[in-house]
Amino acid sequence: MTLNQLRYFQAVARLQNFRAAAEELYISQPSLSRSIDSLEEELGVVLFEKAGRGIALTGSGRLLLEYADRILEECDIAEYKMKELSSTGGRIDIGYVFPLANYYIPHKVRSFLDTPGNEHVTFGFTQNRTSSIIRDIKNGKLDVGFCAYSKNEEELEFVPILKQEMVIITSLEHPLADRGDLSIYELANYPVIGYDRISGLGGYTNRLYKNLGIKPDILCECSDENSIQALVREQFGIALVAKVDILNENYLKIHHVSDAELVHYVNVVWLKNHYLMPATKRFIDFMISGSDLDSTMLKTIV
Repeated sequence: MTLNQLRYFQAVARLQNFRAAAEELYISQPSLSRSIDSLEEELGVVLFEKAGRGIALTGSGRLLLEYADRILEECDIAEYKMKELSSTGGRIDIGYVFPLANYYIPHKVRSFLDTPGNEHVTFGFTQNRTSSIIRDIKNGKLDVGFCAYSKNEEELEFVPILKQEMVIITSLEHPLADRGDLSIYELANYPVIGYDRISGLGGYTNRLYKNLGIKPDILCECSDENSIQALVREQFGIALVAKVDILNENYLKIHHVSDAELVHYVNVVWLKNHYLMPATKRFIDFMISGSDLDSTMLKTIV
């Protein structure tokens, strides 16, 4: 049984007429009849029976048609995907941490799509934590991720593309607001709004506190800077955060850290030793070449 035989059978079953099916398939009616006869002989069943002046499917024919429709649909999908792989188009599913959603990812994707040769690429967008992004890259739900570096992920490639300064934020009414740069150790003197500990930045800040011997009074943990700055604004505490574009200086004071150079790196991440669609490879190359970071640099500092 060949795919051609299934396509011939499907056409005859749909049109219920050998002559019409032969015209649609651009083959002679005798050739079509011989193909169906051969299929019936191979399967040991009768697929069509006379019905008035036309033909109709037998019970065996109706059953075969169910399978033929599914098989041929999957073949059509596979053919489309293969053509997509060889063309300038394709779909790229990307995942990224929340701080990149406001400007960085939309701006970079728009720039990529505006580059000649990428006009027909489409994107799927997902915001999540680093751990979830890594999981979805490994299980095939995402093609590319933008998140923190994670140790012991030997099957993944991490390349740093974005450097984020870590700053201390306070409300405009806070006792520290009138000061300029602040010591990192001020975090031990006031309630702190922290990152969710299972997030990339949560892991970063917790390792940092441990390395510096700081034991901050963490009032609560949040998943992103928008939530953190809202609580800081209402004077629940202060926070050590990545300096991202959503920080609003109209109701926050942003302080540089005076006694430590603290930075956090965002990486582009994908599966090693895994075939990449041409569009996906172009996008990864675009993101790396558009970064001003040295890809050989240390991927994390704490």
